[in-house]
Amino acid sequence: MITGKNYIGSQLVASGTKTFKTINPQLNIENDWTFTEATQAEIEKTVALADQAFKVYKNCSGKEKAAFLNAIADEILAIGDPLLEIYCTESGLPRGRAEGERGRTIFQLLSFADMLMEGSWVEATLDTAVPGRQPLPKEDLRKMLVPIGPIVVFGSSNFPFAFSTAGGDTASALAAGCPVIVKSHSMHIGTGEMVASAVIKAAQKTNMPEGVFSNLIGSGVVVGGALVSHPLVKGVGFTGSIKGGRALYDLAAQRPEPIPVFAEMGSINPVVILPKALENESQKWASTYAGSITMGTGQFCTNPGLLLGIKGESLTRFISELSAEIEKIAPSCMLHPSIKADFNQGKELLKSQNGVLTVAEYKGEIAPNYASQTLLTVDGKTFLENETLSHEVFGPFSIIVQCDDEVQLVSIINQLDGQLTATILSEGSEIKNYVSVIASLQNRVGRLIMNGVPTGVEVCPSMIHGGPYPASSDSRFTAVGIHAVKRWVRPFSFQNWPNDLLPTELQNENPLGIFRSVNNKQTSLPIV
Repeated sequence: MITGKNYIGSQLVASGTKTFKTINPQLNIENDWTFTEATQAEIEKTVALADQAFKVYKNCSGKEKAAFLNAIADEILAIGDPLLEIYCTESGLPRGRAEGERGRTIFQLLSFADMLMEGSWVEATLDTAVPGRQPLPKEDLRKMLVPIGPIVVFGSSNFPFAFSTAGGDTASALAAGCPVIVKSHSMHIGTGEMVASAVIKAAQKTNMPEGVFSNLIGSGVVVGGALVSHPLVKGVGFTGSIKGGRALYDLAAQRPEPIPVFAEMGSINPVVILPKALENESQKWASTYAGSITMGTGQFCTNPGLLLGIKGESLTRFISELSAEIEKIAPSCMLHPSIKADFNQGKELLKSQNGVLTVAEYKGEIAPNYASQTLLTVDGKTFLENETLSHEVFGPFSIIVQCDDEVQLVSIINQLDGQLTATILSEGSEIKNYVSVIASLQNRVGRLIMNGVPTGVEVCPSMIHGGPYPASSDSRFTAVGIHAVKRWVRPFSFQNWPNDLLPTELQNENPLGIFRSVNNKQTSLPIV
């Protein structure tokens, strides 16, 4: 079922000479399949095909696009166990994680399909003419969201389904009316090809234009760079490192026609532990956070990499309890040898800093690509004076900062880079006494959690998965939930346009029955 070739539209192509293989991180060996990197000529053909597809696909109705997304979900499920097996082989993740992530991916596709069927997402806004208005007549103006063009999506290393080939970026771009070119992640290209085959089958079954979806292979930066630089590409979706995301952002900005890059990059997701929260439930939170820090070998963008508390007996006890809980947990496999190497390097760098104490680290023997979970602690003054201590370590790692008081705690929060999430642990009404902490956190994150853990991102309209830079490149948008579609559209107005030539969403009769803003009133009624 795996050919190792590129999907240029529905055609499998491999004319290049550069080949490579993926790794089975559990066994620490290469997998059998050989993959061929896309050539420049193949990239040119792919983008040209996507551009041609856009001319047709942008005019597809919401019902037609919904049928396409529903068909993608069906085709992914139809692959069955072989897809889950390839996922586990290339990622080292357990089958339960594969099944859960597949379910989330299916749900994302179905959610966008439901959004398209309802139709109000286009934000149709109509201001009808008032010819007799004085001193000047009012023109008829009608506005809606329209797709921007072909989108390049970069698969992420840590979510081979949900943030990769048919994940949230792809689903939202297709829902917007934009063709998608996926640059498959080099760590799970076999998984990507199998999912891509499902998308292609769905496109054919629902009569989508050739080139509405393509899947290209690249082992380094050449293919991705060529795609982002191509003048016919109009937007980019990326989930990965700050270095990678920033490089794409800068490349897109240097084009003669700059394009948006929506990059989700780094986050250490600070957790503020208020004193009373630990008085009666210290052990509960220790067990909960040991699980959160090590979940998925810490390879989540919402991993709690920084815990902030105020010095005292309760915090000292919590550090001891959390350390004991973390050391009880058996290590698990990381996604790739290179990710394990980066984890070790980042962990050792922070351990070597002055004033840092290692309070927990798994000491037993582990397999080659398994990670020894680690917990450090440091005082607030040292943390404030050493920027290195706020760097993300991707993996089962966290650092506890013991602050002198609330003033120092707020100073640390204000000094942090932008984050995806922040969490506050509070006992009852204790939080009411920490207004400055809440205000500072709101200024640094996209989502604020009360008495929970940051790991786990619900797919729903109210979710914001984004935040101030470098958590994401544009904090006004989310990468999760149906509102992620807004990254791939732009507002467009028609002035004094004949009713029968307007898009159906803007016509007087409102044939789709969607909710619209008509002369500043929300209504689904037609204009008489």
